[in-house]
Amino acid sequence: MIELEGLPELVDPVLIAAFEGWNDAGEASSGVITHLEGAWKAEPLAELDPEDYYDFQVTRPTVEMGDGLTRNIVWPTTRFSLARPPGVERDVVLLRGIEPNMRWKSFCAEIIEVCRELGVETTVMLGALLNDSPHTRPVPVLGTASDPDLVRSLNLELSRYEGPTGIVGVLQHAFVVAGLNAISLWASVPHYVAQPPNPKATLALLRRMEDVVRIPMPLGDLDEEARAWEHGVDELAAQDSEVAEYVKELEERKDAAELPEASGDAIAAEFERYLRRRDQDTDS
Repeated sequence: MIELEGLPELVDPVLIAAFEGWNDAGEASSGVITHLEGAWKAEPLAELDPEDYYDFQVTRPTVEMGDGLTRNIVWPTTRFSLARPPGVERDVVLLRGIEPNMRWKSFCAEIIEVCRELGVETTVMLGALLNDSPHTRPVPVLGTASDPDLVRSLNLELSRYEGPTGIVGVLQHAFVVAGLNAISLWASVPHYVAQPPNPKATLALLRRMEDVVRIPMPLGDLDEEARAWEHGVDELAAQDSEVAEYVKELEERKDAAELPEASGDAIAAEFERYLRRRDQDTDS
């Protein structure tokens, strides 16, 4: 079990987690953790022993050079880091890992134990899946929870999915059983442009997460990167008439399913984001 020593007392910490692999289409969800680690200058807290959970013939370690002379082995594992967003009165624990190859129950139990030691009561699991959503429209983000009170207060949906699941679904269930607040956010990535990165989906997850945890999310250059990504996909689609026609069909289907006017909830959420950002700018 991980030993956490010399850790400062955390203030109302929230866990934000993502895993590479089956749950991470376009690396959109793991991209959120990478982005926040850099933007918030997160510091390493702990990591799980990879020997317990990974088959190194399936998920192989990598060799890196240090100082041009030293060769280091980087083992695939799951790591915790601590972020203290400026102007925010709560801490954020970031969890980034690779979907384990074995012993998932023990894996979840160890993560829950770390959460208890850190005082985490609320968890946000991030995922991304391939879907038939067109790249030219806003990225759909589905937010779910198992607690009806969370569903009502955060404008989420009750979890009703049945079928195969990955470590995101298993860990979310384990959090609920352990008595933690467990929220899950999933971005839809166009299946015809699945290769990473997908900054547009990463940006959509960040914006939705801002509503859930009530913390202004640093967006950095993601807006520009998302526009450049969409423009690049436009150019590729224009070179293939069948792909262009398929995208047009998806757009028409999507537009027909949407209300022509913005909903009151969407307008209210955007206004709340504006107020949070304004307050943060004023404090800084």
